[in-house]
Amino acid sequence: MTENPELVAMFKALADSSRLKIVGLLAQQPYSVEQLAALLNLKPSTVSHHLARLSEAGLVSARAESSSNIYSLDKTALEETTRRILSREEMSEVAADIDLDACDRNVLADFTRPDGRLKTIPARRKKLEVVLRRVIKAFEPGTRYSEQQVNEILARFHSDTATLRRELVGSNLMQREGGGGEYWRVA
Repeated sequence: MTENPELVAMFKALADSSRLKIVGLLAQQPYSVEQLAALLNLKPSTVSHHLARLSEAGLVSARAESSSNIYSLDKTALEETTRRILSREEMSEVAADIDLDACDRNVLADFTRPDGRLKTIPARRKKLEVVLRRVIKAFEPGTRYSEQQVNEILARFHSDTATLRRELVGSNLMQREGGGGEYWRVA
């Protein structure tokens, strides 16, 4: 997995109910460690630990005031960081090296024999779509086929060629002209 340290740090910082409560309180107004400890019924050392984690993630900042630090939520940084790291591009990049075809391979393994013929035609739509995407590869793009030629090719996969043909057309993987005159693979 492509790791985004900033994204991981932010989610780790927010993956604790006490830290979420601290963020919620700091979103309303700044507080000292002692005030937060009293509000949350926690020890000041525990609150300090949580604030350190939130600070490392860039979510809170501290300013010195007399003998203590006053913590506040950095709303601008939170919004900018959230917008940036949760963008579609960033989130897509996190999953970039995941094998998206693994699920399809599992479905095909369940429904095909070693020779490539179908054991059965899946009843569930999602699984049927996986099988149909495999079957359509037997047809050349740009080539027109007669219904008899289509049936001959589909017979290599399953004896119920009418169902396969109908499903390929219904799934817009294949089109036909007339009442079944010519068929072709959709690009």
